[in-house]
Amino acid sequence: MIKVALIGCGGMMPLPNRYLTSMLFSYNGKMVLVDCGEGTQVSLKLLKWGFKAIEVICFTHYHADHIAGLPGLLLTIGNSGRTAPLTIIGPKGLLDVIRGLTIICPNIPFELRLMEIYEKEQVFEIMEDFYIYTIDVEHTIPCVAYTIEIKRRRKFNPDKARKQNIPMFLWNRLHKGEEVVFEDKVFTPNMVLGEKRKGIKISYCTDTRPIECLVDFVKEADLFICEGMYGEDESIDKAMANKHMLFSEAALLAKKANVKELWLTHYSPALKEPAIFLERSRNIFKNTLLGEDRMIKTLNFK
Repeated sequence: MIKVALIGCGGMMPLPNRYLTSMLFSYNGKMVLVDCGEGTQVSLKLLKWGFKAIEVICFTHYHADHIAGLPGLLLTIGNSGRTAPLTIIGPKGLLDVIRGLTIICPNIPFELRLMEIYEKEQVFEIMEDFYIYTIDVEHTIPCVAYTIEIKRRRKFNPDKARKQNIPMFLWNRLHKGEEVVFEDKVFTPNMVLGEKRKGIKISYCTDTRPIECLVDFVKEADLFICEGMYGEDESIDKAMANKHMLFSEAALLAKKANVKELWLTHYSPALKEPAIFLERSRNIFKNTLLGEDRMIKTLNFK
């Protein structure tokens, strides 16, 4: 079972009823946090999922509304009893940013493992069958979008193995995807595995224009969390100048990519009532929802 929570849905500055945009992803007792602006740990506390199990923190970019909450969060994680290393992933400049932010929290009781994104597209294997993908997007500073994918192993078929007289002690290795040579014979996973099975894919994209490469990147995602900085189409000049997106542009991306569900987020502080503009997005992509703080979705493998 996989759980996703939108920790906040605001852009630029936190408001009394709207924390800054970030996402928390939970799987097999481990959690991944994407972005950590001012006040993020307050919303995390309200969510009640805990802090100690956060294994990875990902940054889309280094504007304050996406990173300024990190020092306090690291101290809170430390106070939760964590001593195991914590991984931080982010665009170029990660080392300098973390060095600066941690000046005010120097005594963290766990190691920070920094993984800088240095290619236009990159993949990180966090644990077995758990992958984080990144792609460069178009903002006023270097910025990336993230896709988290849980791949599902093909089922092992013991009948296939028996019919081919494959020794039982090789079964586990073949199930894990290894190719094995035994007694001058080559045994491949395809000899014992069933059909491919669909995994689960979550994509998260803020602070960018709707560039074409995003369509393939988020294609057929089970959940696409995407910025809708401005609700009205009349704000297109502002969106282009500041490298942000309209509701309608996010909806068009979702439609082109054939995602299952779209959550809008990263609203401008001036956008007091996002619901006013929801219908025009749904006219483009029907399964569009307005993001709300601590909005939760549970996903299961089919």
